[in-house]
Amino acid sequence: MTEDPDLVAADDEAHSEIRTGLDRIVAGSNRIFSWAIFAAFVISVIEIFARYLLNSPTFWAHETTTFLIAAIFLLGGPIALARDRHIRVRIIYDAVSPQKRRWLDILNSSIALVFFAGLAYASWIMTSRSIFTPTGQIRLEGTGTAWNPPTPALLKMLVLFCVVLMFVQTLLHLVSAIRRRPMSPGRDN
Repeated sequence: MTEDPDLVAADDEAHSEIRTGLDRIVAGSNRIFSWAIFAAFVISVIEIFARYLLNSPTFWAHETTTFLIAAIFLLGGPIALARDRHIRVRIIYDAVSPQKRRWLDILNSSIALVFFAGLAYASWIMTSRSIFTPTGQIRLEGTGTAWNPPTPALLKMLVLFCVVLMFVQTLLHLVSAIRRRPMSPGRDN
């Protein structure tokens, strides 16, 4: 049996909620960041034109498109969390009452906070090593190619930013779940 795409889309929207002001800002940012995908496309077209029609390949196009797509991939985490569109096993969540869902949200957010805290610590170590030399001078890690842009350092900084952002989002989700008014026992089945 096939499902009606309109019903599936409506169901997805019903499960997708913007819970905080920060989520609204993050979710709205996707319109801005989606232009990076278009920029990567344009750069790829320029590279193909230069390489195959002008016989003059660029040395910057591949690294630039890789950076742009990696950055968009990283920003997808906070955007998915803001829209409540991350991967979730819904078999248990959908089978329990709203009160139990509240407790599952509290448990999930608590576990996620520990995860993001550990990931933030690891990201800080990785980022600081890509920014600072062993003597403490600032020197951004480059790709090691002829062009040598500092994209590895920039991506590591973006990883740290995204992880910290998701930590804050999850903290706000936890506060929201704790504050959510429990339903009366007669309605909690």
